[in-house]
Amino acid sequence: MRWVIALSLLAACAACDRRDPPADQLVQKAEEIVEPAAAEPQPMGTGRFAPRDECPKVEGAAAFRSRLAAAVRERDDEALVALAADDIKLDFGDGAGSAELRRRLADPNWRLWDELEKLLALGCAANAQGGITIPWIADQEMPVARPDAAMLVTGENVPVHSAPDAAAPQIGTVSWDVVVIDTLRPGEPFQQVALPDGNLGFIATDALRSLLDYRLTASSRNGKWSITSFLAGD
Repeated sequence: MRWVIALSLLAACAACDRRDPPADQLVQKAEEIVEPAAAEPQPMGTGRFAPRDECPKVEGAAAFRSRLAAAVRERDDEALVALAADDIKLDFGDGAGSAELRRRLADPNWRLWDELEKLLALGCAANAQGGITIPWIADQEMPVARPDAAMLVTGENVPVHSAPDAAAPQIGTVSWDVVVIDTLRPGEPFQQVALPDGNLGFIATDALRSLLDYRLTASSRNGKWSITSFLAGD
């Protein structure tokens, strides 16, 4: 498709300029237009685990992601269930199937729409099975021994404080990196974490996301893209 666009643009330029450029110049211009498609996906921020979008290179994934985004934006239960495989995996127990997905979407206690909305802002990985994984970090090797204790700092230059208080002295910042938390304190505004350099500090809870939080996988089965899993935990 990018070659078609490139050639169309070159044809339009040729029609505007009566002077026929050398053929090697036309090839160079076409290559300049096509080359970005082969480039590595750029991080969506600063930091070693800043989200990336690898999925444009996966055939068929773009149209699927567009439908997924529309379903999430409109909170359309029927549209999302239609995108799910009949045997979609929803947890590491018996939770599975499109009927169960429908039930959980309708139950406000699950807050699945909110979880999906968060996922879509965190990039997309092209996984080894030929499908896609959202968020991007869920398909990466992690530099931690215990993924259940690891948290992604979701932002750039997130303040690190010396105490669990926004007024406490700031001792540094973290940008899209992984920190380790010894004991999670639900409901507390700050969590004590081990920083990538090994030092301890406090980071706002709302800037942290568990590496085992919700993630979604999708792939093509018999020519139809479907969500094959949407779950959290391990």
